Amino acid sequence: MNLRAIDLNLLVILDALLDEAHVSRAAQRLGLTQPAVSAALQRCRALFDDPLLERGRAVMRRTPRGEGLRAPLKTLLGEVEALIDPPEVPLDQIRQSIRIMIADQIAALLLPQLLDRLQATAPGIDLVVRSWRGAEQAYTDLLSGDIHLAMSLFDRDAEGLDRQHILDEHYVVVMRRGHPAAAAFDLDAWLAFPHVVVSGSGATRTPLDARLGALGYRRRVGIVVPSFMMVPDILLATDFIAMMPAHAILEGLHDRIVVHAPPLPVDGFPLHLAWASRSRGDRGLMHVTDELADLVAARIAPRPTTAR
Repeated sequence: MNLRAIDLNLLVILDALLDEAHVSRAAQRLGLTQPAVSAALQRCRALFDDPLLERGRAVMRRTPRGEGLRAPLKTLLGEVEALIDPPEVPLDQIRQSIRIMIADQIAALLLPQLLDRLQATAPGIDLVVRSWRGAEQAYTDLLSGDIHLAMSLFDRDAEGLDRQHILDEHYVVVMRRGHPAAAAFDLDAWLAFPHVVVSGSGATRTPLDARLGALGYRRRVGIVVPSFMMVPDILLATDFIAMMPAHAILEGLHDRIVVHAPPLPVDGFPLHLAWASRSRGDRGLMHVTDELADLVAARIAPRPTTAR
């Protein structure tokens, strides 16, 4: 292929088209006319010998080839931008929207102060917060560019991602004060009542269930919810029990609940901030990352692991 015949601007337009899956929105994002973007799409289709975007019912859908181009295209454009090395924009002059995936409890705890800090240091940075849907989805969304920053468990290195360890988390068992299992809590008492599981994907089993099965035990998962914010009301109104990360317990709730260490050893996990490696030169994103990491260190203290 003759690289001299490829217009780099065409790849910039293709990046926007694949992100938006919509010609008019891509044109608006780029400040171009819709006919110009439509013409560029036709040239891209010829270049890659693939439709890239196919029309469905009232929407356009990426072809498998189009979906597969998203991450490498963003990496390529990011490397070109880094190569050109534009002048550094002062923080207070940055105009940028940053999409973050974060668990709701931690978001509720940290975001008000994060916004306050950004107003003082980088008032032109806007945030779009996405619900946490698990580490695998975070990996995918970071690489594709659907999100810019994620706070989650990233238990393995992934090509194309940078990560920063910010916290070591541990699990606790939580139930309402006065629960029948609270006073004499052990493994049998724990398994005698239905459990609450939090899963963004709706999974009814976790690694804990496999471990219990290996020991000859089984628990009843009475309800699966997508958000930690839903757990306290369920626990306070029922005899359900939840095992959850200690830092997911709302501040001010401890006078109405009992917190126990799990009746069998349960491994904790590290919490990370992660972003696409191609974005490490993005000053606005790195500023938000640093502020979040600082807030975690300042606001999130160790939580109890024994009954109280």
